[in-house]
Amino acid sequence: MTDTVKLYEVLVPASFWVTKTKFSYEHHKEWDAFVVGIAGGLTVLKGAKGTWISPSNVAHYDRVIPCRVACTRAQLEEIIDFTLTHYDQEAVMAYVVSEEVIVKHKDT
Repeated sequence: MTDTVKLYEVLVPASFWVTKTKFSYEHHKEWDAFVVGIAGGLTVLKGAKGTWISPSNVAHYDRVIPCRVACTRAQLEEIIDFTLTHYDQEAVMAYVVSEEVIVKHKDT
């Protein structure tokens, strides 16, 4: 794995896929805090609707919350593993938004 920082987007579920019960605000904030602890920050975008077919050939229609994170691949793997368990998911999708991340800080 490389130490290169890229901008990734992780699709976080808005509700539990089995019962369709929405996750609480507090539950999402725990996820946010975990990601901030690893990557130093994140950007939460407006929700979207998604459809996917599980390995058992069941169609799922879900609301997702796209979250952008600038991190290394190793950090992304930690975030994905936490997302799988924190939201009790069968799968989590994440993908590269940008190969290059520029963060410029104001001189203090």
